[in-house]
Amino acid sequence: MRRIVGRLVGWSAVLVAMAGVLVLGSAGWVAVAASGHMYDVRDAPDAPVVIVLGSQVRDGKPMKFLAGRLDAAVRLMEDGRARAVLVSGDANGRSGNEIAAMTEYLVDAGVDPARIVGDGYGLDTYDTCARAVRTYGVTKALIVSQGLHVSRAVALCRDAGIDTDGVEAECECNRLAVVRNYAREWLARPKAVLDLLSGRNPAVVSPPDGSLATAVDR
Repeated sequence: MRRIVGRLVGWSAVLVAMAGVLVLGSAGWVAVAASGHMYDVRDAPDAPVVIVLGSQVRDGKPMKFLAGRLDAAVRLMEDGRARAVLVSGDANGRSGNEIAAMTEYLVDAGVDPARIVGDGYGLDTYDTCARAVRTYGVTKALIVSQGLHVSRAVALCRDAGIDTDGVEAECECNRLAVVRNYAREWLARPKAVLDLLSGRNPAVVSPPDGSLATAVDR
């Protein structure tokens, strides 16, 4: 029995060590890939498109994380540093239709609806980047999110072939929500690396769509 317990403890230690290496290795990859491509809203460079990553909504309205991202996109549009917005998320999300909520928020903030395109199949960050290239033909963009997430988004989109710079959005969020978001982000990084290694297709593959190019040219 002692020998069995010893083996279990040993294997557990090996698994924990392997998990640690995977998390730290993926974090290092993100840091290197995003290095030199991270900005605040006020000093972001120009790009044809700003991509806003979806998040939870409540009663059809963006919650605080998502509202912060949308506020950053509004500022970029007002300052003329982006000409169109691609809102990417889950149109059938557990909390509601992220695309409808984001679009309504932007329009209420004064963004021309003709310059907003919604991708309701951006089911995760990898899918958002892959679909931005394959479906909407994006080659250069800003991408908006908070904290660690925006650096992962930059790394994924740049690997997908988009010349991407990240814009860190603010969030008037409580401390528990921020901590929970950071913890989830650390766990998401190994998945991002596995997605890239697998070269998987996005969950939904759509034919080319020229609506974003039209929005940029308006």
